[in-house]
Amino acid sequence: MTKKRIIWISILSILIFIGGLLGFSKHTEAVNKSNYIQSSTPTIFFHGYGSSFNAETQMTEAIKDAGATSKIVRINVSPNGYAKLIGTIPKGTKNLLVEVNYDNNKMTNYHTAGLWAKNVIKLLQENLKFKSVNLVGHSMGNMAINYYILDNAGKKGFPKINKVVDIAGHFNGILGMNDKPNQMKLSNNGKPKKMDKDYKELLKLRKIYPQNIDVLNIYGDKGDGTHSDGAVSNASSKSLKYLVSGRARSYHEKKIVGKQAQHSKLHENKQVDRILIDFLFKK
Repeated sequence: MTKKRIIWISILSILIFIGGLLGFSKHTEAVNKSNYIQSSTPTIFFHGYGSSFNAETQMTEAIKDAGATSKIVRINVSPNGYAKLIGTIPKGTKNLLVEVNYDNNKMTNYHTAGLWAKNVIKLLQENLKFKSVNLVGHSMGNMAINYYILDNAGKKGFPKINKVVDIAGHFNGILGMNDKPNQMKLSNNGKPKKMDKDYKELLKLRKIYPQNIDVLNIYGDKGDGTHSDGAVSNASSKSLKYLVSGRARSYHEKKIVGKQAQHSKLHENKQVDRILIDFLFKK
């Protein structure tokens, strides 16, 4: 066998091998897609205080790796609330994931955080046709979502909210600020026996929270006896139930336990990733 023939056989073998890999990859992608809803509904992620879109990438990449989506974009919000799309959205995109980044990540006016969430959604409407949206928040990101709902519920021109995931939410206080470990008590219906001023304002949600929304509340318990994720008591997180009960189509709680249930580790937790994927996209 000549040297030239050996080279050509080697090249052909490599091409066949690559073709096989590509074919297997496309088959796997098709199988994965068949496991998940294929919808024009985008899912928007909001990060917490002092954080950035980087806190969302573990979750969004896990969703992409699972095959539930093929497209992730970012929307950056400037300190004056101007929203800018980073990336492109191809026509016909399914299950789009949007990582939101607030440049002013230490702003504590929840109404402003909700206004910025509104700006994000309005910008997305200019670039993608959709009738419903999923919202995912971590820590203060949950307040951005709930104050967006508080200030815009019932108004025309906004997409229907399909599903909401609240992760490590401090709806009724933060440890070391206006709460202490094992101090807060909840009634059987989830109503806090003591409420801070922000929670009292959120009580309006009991009358205006949009119906036909599925809500998932994920919170962490480090297992150190504080019944908290280290920053937020479980009671503060679970107080969300009283705000949405009687309005939401469904409400579920999921407690994550252990060291990886710490407040800032929940958005890096593979168990949380799996729960998110199933809740948001599983058929």
